[in-house]
Amino acid sequence: MTITDWLGEDNKLGIRIWENKYRQNNESFEHWLDRVSGGDKTVRKLIAEKKFLFGGRILSYRGLAKDGAKVSLSNCYVLSPPDDSIEGIFEASKKLARTLSYGGGVGIDVSKLAPRGAKVNNAAKTTSGAVSFMDLYNLTTDLIGQEGRRGALMLSIACSHPDIMEFIDVKSDLTKINKANISIRITDEFMRAVKNRESYELTFTREQTGETVAKNVDAFELFHKLAEMNWNYAEPGVLFWDNIEGYSLLSDHPDFKFAGVNPCGEEPLPEGGSCLLGSINLSAFAVDGDFDFESFRRAVDIAVGALNDVLDEGLPLHPLQEQRDSVRDWRQIGLGICGLADCLIKLKMVYGSDESIEFCNLMGYAMTHQAILTSALLAKAYGAYPKYDRRVIDSDFFVNHEFTDIVGLVEAYGLRNSQLLTCAPTGSISTMIGVSGGLEPIFANYYTRKTQSLHGKDVEYKVYTPIVEKYMKEHGITDDADLPGYFVCSHQIHYMDRINMQSVWQKHIDASISSTVNLPNNATIEDVEKVYMEAWSKGLKGITVYRDGCARSGILTTESKKSVTQEQHDKDSTCVPELGYGTVLQVDDDVVGKKRKLMTGCGSMHVVAFFDPISGQLLETYLSKGSTGGCNNFMIGLSRLISLSARAGCDVYTIADQLASCGVCPSYAVRTATKKDTSQGSCCPVAIGRALIAMHEEFISEICADEDESPTVVTSKTVQSVAKSTSCPECGEPTMAHENGCVICKSCGWTKCS
Repeated sequence: MTITDWLGEDNKLGIRIWENKYRQNNESFEHWLDRVSGGDKTVRKLIAEKKFLFGGRILSYRGLAKDGAKVSLSNCYVLSPPDDSIEGIFEASKKLARTLSYGGGVGIDVSKLAPRGAKVNNAAKTTSGAVSFMDLYNLTTDLIGQEGRRGALMLSIACSHPDIMEFIDVKSDLTKINKANISIRITDEFMRAVKNRESYELTFTREQTGETVAKNVDAFELFHKLAEMNWNYAEPGVLFWDNIEGYSLLSDHPDFKFAGVNPCGEEPLPEGGSCLLGSINLSAFAVDGDFDFESFRRAVDIAVGALNDVLDEGLPLHPLQEQRDSVRDWRQIGLGICGLADCLIKLKMVYGSDESIEFCNLMGYAMTHQAILTSALLAKAYGAYPKYDRRVIDSDFFVNHEFTDIVGLVEAYGLRNSQLLTCAPTGSISTMIGVSGGLEPIFANYYTRKTQSLHGKDVEYKVYTPIVEKYMKEHGITDDADLPGYFVCSHQIHYMDRINMQSVWQKHIDASISSTVNLPNNATIEDVEKVYMEAWSKGLKGITVYRDGCARSGILTTESKKSVTQEQHDKDSTCVPELGYGTVLQVDDDVVGKKRKLMTGCGSMHVVAFFDPISGQLLETYLSKGSTGGCNNFMIGLSRLISLSARAGCDVYTIADQLASCGVCPSYAVRTATKKDTSQGSCCPVAIGRALIAMHEEFISEICADEDESPTVVTSKTVQSVAKSTSCPECGEPTMAHENGCVICKSCGWTKCS
C-alpha cells in the first residue's frame, strides 16, 4: 500500500499533511505503518482501514527513541502550580521550557500566586500580582521552538482569585499573552451567585505573611464582563471546575486532585500529569445506512490496548521526573472521536436533532463500556495502575452508567488506567483522512479559494468538504444548495443544539471535551451569557465561544487596551480606533506581498514588501543582498527601520522621499557607467524607495480595478480596522476555522494546537 492508495489520489491535502507532519526520513508508507503501529498487526490494520489514528505526537515520533530522539509521545502536560515565591515562579518557567523543548503542550494554573498589592518580604514590599507573571510563561513559550512552531500553553486561574478581573481583561490588549490560551476555573458557588444576582467573595490568604486579601463583587457584573470579553476577544475560556472534579473515575479517590488542564482544555490532569491521545473515526463504521456497533467496540478495545502500549514505551521519554512519576502512578490515556458529523450525514441524521442526540448516547455508552472493560482486562493481565482505589465504582461517572455486567471484574482486578476517554482537537489527523474533527459539525460545505489567471487576476473557486464532494459526485449534484437537509454546517446549528450534543457525549467522557461554539457576528453578549449558563446547567466541563468577526479574528490594531462594547458595535461595525502619537501598528498575517529584484553597485538585491489588503498601506519590508558583511547588515537595519516607519503611520511616498536624499554610491555609479544594468537610482536606498512606490502603485491599481473605487489610505491619524476571515500563517489562504477549541486551516491542515 502507498500513501496514495491509503488517502486517495485526489486527497492532495491529506498526502501533504502526512509527508510534512508524520513521515520521517522519507520512509515508505508501509514502513510508517509498521513504525506507528509498533509492529502490532491488529493496530496496523485498524490504521490502514482509517478506523483509528493515534494523536499527532505518536504518528510522528513513535519508534524514534532508539535513534536518540528526545521527543515526548504525549501531547500535553500539566505542571505543578507555581508556589507563591520567586523561586517557585521561576522554577515553573524552567519546567515549562524543558517540557516545551520535548514537544509537549503545557497547562499552568496560577491560582496559588498572591494578588496584586499583597505584602511580600523583599525590596518590592508588595507583589505585582498573579497576572503579571503570566508574561514570563508567555515569553518562555515564545522562545522555545518546536520544529519551527511555537509551543502550546494554557494559563488558568480560580474565579475566586482577587486578580480575576485583571485576568479577564488581559487579552483585550492583542499584543499581550499571545502565546497562550487562558481559562477561568468557575465553581458552582459562583454560578449560583450569578443566577441569583448575589455578591461573591474574592479571597486569597498568603501563607508566608498570613495576610488575607478579600473583597466582595457583584457576581453577575463579573460574569457579564467575562461574556463581553469572549464576545469581543474569544477568551478567556471557561472551565466548570466542580463538574471536572465531580464527574470522573477519580472523583471519589482520597489522594487525587486535578491541578489544571492542557492547552485546549479537554484534559484535566494532576500535577505532572500527561496524556496520550488517539481517535476513533466514527464515519468508518457508518456503512450502508447502518452503524456497525460490533466493529466499533472491537476498535475501541484495540485502541485502548494500543495506547497502553505507547504509554509504556514513552514512560522514559517524559522530560521531567515528576511527569514520569505521575504517568507511572495514574496511567492516563485519552481515546476520543473524529468524523461524527460525517457519520451522522451517512446515517441521514441532522446534527443536533433529537434523533442524533439519542444515537450519540448509544455510541457514547458503547464506547465507555468497552473502554472500561478493556482497561479492567488489562489490569487482570498486568495489574491496576499503582494508585488505583476501589472507590472508583462509587464515582458518579461509574454509577450513572450502571455497568452491572463488569462491576465484578473491576472489583476483582481494578483498572489499568485512571482516565480513559477524552475529545481532543483532531485538526490535522481528521483533515488528513478527510473527515470532520472531533464532535464538531461540518464547519462549511465548501471553502472559497483563489487562483491567479493568465491575466494576473484572482479567480475564486469552491473547494468542497470531502463528504460533500463525494455525495455531489455520486448523485450528480452541481449546486450545493441542492444538498439534502441533513447536510448542516456549524453556522446553521443553534447553540443549544451544540450544547446538547456536547452534553450527551460528556455523560460518557470521563475527562473532558475540546469544543467551540461558533456564533454569528450579530450575536450579542447576552447570547454568550446564555451559552455559558446552559453549558454549566447541562454538566459540561468547559466550553469555548467564538463570534465571527470579533477582534481576535485578525485585525490591524493599536496597543490600546480599550475593548469594543456592544453599544459601540451596534453603532459602528468598523469600530475604527485612533492611532495616537508613538503608536506602532501590530500586523496580522493577512497581508499581500510583492517582490522586486534590483541590480545595485555590488550585485543583486531582493526587495519584498507587504501591504494591507484593504487599504494598500505599506506594512513590512525585507531586503536581502547576495553579498554578506557590513553592507548586507546595513540593508537588514534599513529594512527594519522602513517597516517601523510604515507601521508608525508614514506613507510610502514620505519614506521614499527620505531615502532619495542619500546621495551617490561610488560602486553604483561605476556599474551604471560600465555595465549599464543597475536599477534606476543613485544608490541602494534610492533604488529601494523607487521600488516600494512602484509596488505600492501597482497594488493600488489592482484594488481599484477589483473594487472600482479608491481604497482608504491609512495615515498617522487613522487606521483601517479590518474584520475579515483570518488567513493561515502557513499557506496564506483565508480558510481558518475555529473548531474543537482550536484553530485549523482547511486548505493546508495547519493547526494552532499541533
